[in-house]
Amino acid sequence: MAAIALFGVVAYRALPISDLPNVDYPTIFVGANLPGGDPGTMASAVASPLERQFTTIAGVDEMTSSSQIGSSNVVLQFDLNRRIDSAAVDVQTAIAAAMPLLPAGLTAPPSFRKVNPAEQPILHINLTSDTLEMSKVDEYAEDILAPRISMVGGVSQVNVQGSAKFAVRVQVDPNKLQAQKIGINEVDQALQNWNVNLPTGQLFGPQATYNIVARGQLNNAAAFRSIVITYRNGRPVRLEQVANVLDSVQTLTQRAWGFTKDSQRRAITMEVMRQPGTNTIEVTDAVRALLPALQSQLPPSVHFSIRQDRSINIRKAFKDIQVTMLITLLLAVGVVFLFLHNGSATFIPALALPFSILGTFAVMKLMNYSLDNLSMMALILSISFIVDDAIVMLENVVRHMEKGEAPLAAALSGSKEIGFTIVTMTLSLAAVFIPILFMGGVLGRLFREFAVTITSAILISGVVSVTLTPMLCSRFLRVVHSKKGFAGLMDRAFDGLLSGYKWSLGLVLRHRLAMLAVFVIVLFATARMFGVVPKGFIPETDNDALNVQLRAAQGTSYYEMVGYGQRVAALINQNPYVEAMMVNTGGGSGAQNTARFNIQLTPRATRPVSASQIAQQLRGPLGRFPGFRAFVNVPAALQIGGFQGNSSYNLNVQSLNNDELYAWAPRLEQAIAELPEVQDVSDNMELRSPRVNLVIDRDKSAAVGLNATQIENALSDGFGQKWTSTIYGARTQYRVLLELDPQYQERADSLKKISFRTPAGALVPLESVINFKENVGPQTVNHYGQLASVNISFGLKPGVSLGAAVDHIQQVAAQVLPATVTTSFQGAAKVFQASLTNLGLLLFIAIGVVYIVLGMLYESYIHPLTILSGLPSAALGALVMLWLFGSELNVYSFVGLILLIGLVEKNAIMQIDFALEAERKRGLSPVEAIYEGCLIRFRPIMMTRLAALLGSLPIALGLGAGGESRRPLGLAVVGGLVVSQIITLYLTPVVYTYMAALLKTRKIAVVTKPATA
Repeated sequence: MAAIALFGVVAYRALPISDLPNVDYPTIFVGANLPGGDPGTMASAVASPLERQFTTIAGVDEMTSSSQIGSSNVVLQFDLNRRIDSAAVDVQTAIAAAMPLLPAGLTAPPSFRKVNPAEQPILHINLTSDTLEMSKVDEYAEDILAPRISMVGGVSQVNVQGSAKFAVRVQVDPNKLQAQKIGINEVDQALQNWNVNLPTGQLFGPQATYNIVARGQLNNAAAFRSIVITYRNGRPVRLEQVANVLDSVQTLTQRAWGFTKDSQRRAITMEVMRQPGTNTIEVTDAVRALLPALQSQLPPSVHFSIRQDRSINIRKAFKDIQVTMLITLLLAVGVVFLFLHNGSATFIPALALPFSILGTFAVMKLMNYSLDNLSMMALILSISFIVDDAIVMLENVVRHMEKGEAPLAAALSGSKEIGFTIVTMTLSLAAVFIPILFMGGVLGRLFREFAVTITSAILISGVVSVTLTPMLCSRFLRVVHSKKGFAGLMDRAFDGLLSGYKWSLGLVLRHRLAMLAVFVIVLFATARMFGVVPKGFIPETDNDALNVQLRAAQGTSYYEMVGYGQRVAALINQNPYVEAMMVNTGGGSGAQNTARFNIQLTPRATRPVSASQIAQQLRGPLGRFPGFRAFVNVPAALQIGGFQGNSSYNLNVQSLNNDELYAWAPRLEQAIAELPEVQDVSDNMELRSPRVNLVIDRDKSAAVGLNATQIENALSDGFGQKWTSTIYGARTQYRVLLELDPQYQERADSLKKISFRTPAGALVPLESVINFKENVGPQTVNHYGQLASVNISFGLKPGVSLGAAVDHIQQVAAQVLPATVTTSFQGAAKVFQASLTNLGLLLFIAIGVVYIVLGMLYESYIHPLTILSGLPSAALGALVMLWLFGSELNVYSFVGLILLIGLVEKNAIMQIDFALEAERKRGLSPVEAIYEGCLIRFRPIMMTRLAALLGSLPIALGLGAGGESRRPLGLAVVGGLVVSQIITLYLTPVVYTYMAALLKTRKIAVVTKPATA
């Protein structure tokens, strides 16, 4: 035992700390950029060829793509059993196979990266400066800080948000180009010709070697201004004569701000991601410890500020769980003192408990688990089981000592008498969790750690109870036969309780049919309550954060979006529970009509309202703004799936006919929005963005020596922010971007000012070979599994369960849509649908496994049914308790139901073991045997049940940080224990007598030794 304790202590110190078990959802993000590319072109010419190749990869569960202006993104979600590294190799091969089909104008081959949707940043670091340009701040973030922080042990990567990377912008004035008779393609060629960084060779002399360096590299806007584009009338035409050349940033339509109650600043944000399986608290502390050294390397005008440190909540939750474990331990041990009023008897289970817990820590370390909400919850619940086993052994030894036996003799006879009962209880309780170990999908990954932890604790406690506990009893247990004061009062109270149970049990056994009628009523009520209690998924957790997404009308100007963001930020900042926030507007991939708010709330302990209530407070004021819609979400405890919509849950709509899809999807969205259960309903269908349609007159173009390629390249030079050249810095590379002056990018008639030089030397105006027409077109094109799709996002109104919303949405879809338009849920809603079937099946499998184990132990088909007869009453109690407290039957409470299977059977096992022994060895009738067994085992039953009840009470009260997510499990266990305790004390004896009539228990003959002569 000392060795177990030693290994447990070492393992505890080495276990990583996190909020949830490591759920590595193998997902790969593929991105391709074609500056200025139309969304339809990006979908057909970039996304589709990639998707066709990706379909040949084994293990792809889900493939979604989104094509916007200038970019296409494909998200591949693989089966959980697929190794992400081998999947990445297959993706790389598929990209190489698709390259010949992709447009030649891609800035680079499609890139990919491995991501985990379930993983969130552990730390946000904001960089701000009141004096420096944001491009300089970005340089410090991307080139100095992010690489250094990513080298910290446990950090996987550092993402930079709100990027303002340096770039030189050449903004051409088309009027000046026409005046000088210069085509825009000539400017492009000049930039490429005059900014070069090529090797120039070496000189090898007899005594020395010389490197040849030709300074063809230009480093800033001032150096580019003097470039000679061409000559007119014998004079050079320099770039500064026809263009405005600026030191600027790579993306103008993207900005980020940091807001606090008293300040607002432009910011660059670094998101620190941890490696799977590492200690979140240790990694965060290591990054924080590094920051002062990094700060000393930066100018005094650059400031750090840390936002949304996840380790704060994890640290607080971990401490609260430790306190909860201590409270549970004290309550469970207090039950022993309450019934036995003996210090030595109380000390023995309290000493046995640490060995079981420490042994569990050693198993967790061997399995590479972490100390998180689920594993710690398993340990809290296991305290009750560990104490239960010790209590059963202890109480039996005490009973023998009360009869006058010596401690050693009482320990031997008591352990021999009750040993098989404890083994049976331990194995049957451990068997309850076997199905969870084989549970598939993300829920299986999530709860496997819970199941292994609690099963290990149960098995170790069984060993401790039949070895250490009897030894401690033989050495330290002392029994006082005459008790006075409080002890005497408690003895008299228990004797009165026992007398009442003795009388009522005799009455029930004389009127067994009445108890069977109660059993039938319980069965009916359980089935009824299962339909009444709302169904949910993973409960929300208040992590002191909110997300707000703004989406304006299609075609909204980026600069108008910035104004919307500022107004909304000012409104949100007025809420007294908002501590700080990060605001991001626009993006480099065409999402210029969006803004995103990451809001940090004050700590939960300091606010009287939850994050969900604050979200509801903000929805009303934000909904009154004209020009855009606002979607407020509480971040999910576990992000499932690679797609993220405007709200928490998503419904995918598809059809083979695109016109039919785009006609019916808005009708379905409208019908869903009218449901009383949902809010924040929206779709991602954006097909009416303003655009200018250019029709090339191919005959005229050919007549002047032009072709479609040259025309579209010229348009890309002017309006696509063409990456025309590269500046090679000491640590990174910067772009040289060619575009028209911003004043000529505001209106469609500016296109008429574009001219370009033909190969023959003629200057041709664009309007002479192209017809202009303004119309509307898609802003985004979305695919799901190669087919066009529309995603409808929705949230739940307060008090509404996900099950009710899903059922009504399916009903509406069946009524509204034709058979050729199909729907399917995505992400959390999809897993929830599967869980409804899987968890119900899991519950029945758990009962079946327990039946098989009990059947093997008792060598009977009948007695396991007697033991399991109390399960309906436990389920009824759990469902009624959830309903009374307004909780859902979600994943956590379902685990509570499975847990109740093992808890309820313990009582019956103790009763039936004694009755069978009495029938076999003493020849008692079934009624006499079960009657005596119930009375003899009444005290350990009451002790173990009260210990389990009090052990689950802290979880049911939702104590500590994140306690609201664990509360449904505690409520289910407490409710099930209360109701089943009342029912099974009478039901089990009645069922036993009926079952005994079906199967006669054989009496064991007493073998007498022959007398020796």
